[in-house]
This record gives sequence, structure tokens and C-alpha cells, in this order.
Amino acid sequence: MLWEELTADDFAQAVVDCRRTCVLPMGVLERHGPHMPLGTDMIDAHYVAAQAARREPTVVFPQWFLGQILEARCFPGTIAIPPKLLLEVMLTVLDEIGRNGFTKIIIYNGHGGNGALVKYLCQSQLAEEKPYSVYSLYYDAGISDEDLTHLRKEVWTTEDHHAGESETSLIMAHRPDLVKMDALAGQVGKALGRLDHIKPGSSTMDWYADYPEHYAGDARKASAEKGKVFAEAMINGLARFISAVKNDTVAGELSEEFFRRERELRSTRKERET
Repeated sequence: MLWEELTADDFAQAVVDCRRTCVLPMGVLERHGPHMPLGTDMIDAHYVAAQAARREPTVVFPQWFLGQILEARCFPGTIAIPPKLLLEVMLTVLDEIGRNGFTKIIIYNGHGGNGALVKYLCQSQLAEEKPYSVYSLYYDAGISDEDLTHLRKEVWTTEDHHAGESETSLIMAHRPDLVKMDALAGQVGKALGRLDHIKPGSSTMDWYADYPEHYAGDARKASAEKGKVFAEAMINGLARFISAVKNDTVAGELSEEFFRRERELRSTRKERET
């Protein structure tokens, strides 16, 4: 069920029907080499979530493009929100999803750069007791071991990264009209290693140092057929995760325990002070 397509009355019933579970597919607007659309992460994440919701009923939040993408501010079309504002907006959106009756919120992250942000969003829930629990799943992390083995042995032919074979194949499978393979002109995104001398440490410029064109991998061997196999594995993986979250009772119990102990600690301190 897509949030934006429901009427208000139908929405209230949908919350109940999906056992108060909502999926927030999260992406960004950034360059994906010369051949893929800016909204690739957003489009793919929402597509996978919508298809998974057909198999495991849940409400899917509208396409979300606000994420951590400061590293792409040097490219046309990027939308990068200041860090403090982004965090505040995301926390507010989670609260609003909860206010609408959901007690379980899954952040389905379609963008690698959002990894640290999503982890912090989840940990931020410990700052204040909430009437909902937050879960997260990254892009292809839900793929089963069996499907992953098949993909690695039978589908992918190259070492794959951003805008490479797998990501290009995925969007070719459901939005081929947005992919411009001719624009590749035979290009391959190879790491330049311009900051290799500081390894094993890191820098804020690590990604740009290796991939200044935001293209990492080899998209030349991508195909819609490969993308369909990849998509099926991802959709099944997310559907399984949604089911697991629906059936989870432990996270909520642990939250209640945690905040009970936190209240008891504050009460004890107050008693000592008086």
C-alpha cells in the first residue's frame, strides 16, 4: 500500500491491516556516472519497497530524497541539506509516521552514503522514549545467502560499485527509459587512489579522491535481465525483513526496559540531591 495513494479513511484502516508497520524507502539526489538518473537511489528503493509490500502488506512512505549527500555538492542536480537540519527533519518525519499510528518503522536505505546517518537516526531514538520502534535495512542486505551466491556466480561479471553493473541493471529492469548507456562511451569507473597514502586512516575526501565522477565499477555489462534477477532477490529479502519486524516483540520490550531503568536512575539521583 502506497501512503500517497490512500484516502484518509482507507489510510486509517491500512495502518491496522499492516499491523502498524511502515516502510520509509530512503534515497538521495546525486550523480550516478554519465548514464543514470540523479534519483536512482530514491527510485530503486521505493520500487523495491512497493513490490515487497505486495508480498508482505505494509504501508510504504512516499519517495524520499533527503539524505546525506554532501560529497556530491560539486555536481548539478544534487540536493544536499545542512547536517543539523537534515537530522531534525528526519527525526520529525519519524515522529509524524508514529503519530499516524505506526508502532514499527523500517528505514529501507537505498544509498550507501546514508549508512552512518541511518545508524545515528536509530541510536537517536534512545534520547527520548517513543511510542514506536525504528528498524533499518540497507539496499541489498536482506538478500538470502543462496540468492547472493547465485548472483555472484551466475549474474555479475565485474567487481561492482556505485553506478556499476548491478545498480545499472536494477534500474534498467523497471525504468529503462531513464538509462542512457550510450553516454558511457566505454567508460569504466576505476579508483584513482589519490589518498591511498593515508590508509588505513580516512578523510572526508576519501570518496571524491577515488571517484571524482561518481562512477565506480563497470556498467558496460549491465542488462535488464540481470536487473530482474537482482530485483527479485532484493524484494524477497525486504519482504522477509518486514515479516520479521511485524512478528518482533523484543525490540519494544527492550525499549520499555531501557527507559524504565533510565527513569529509575533519574529518580534515584533526584532523591540523593534532596
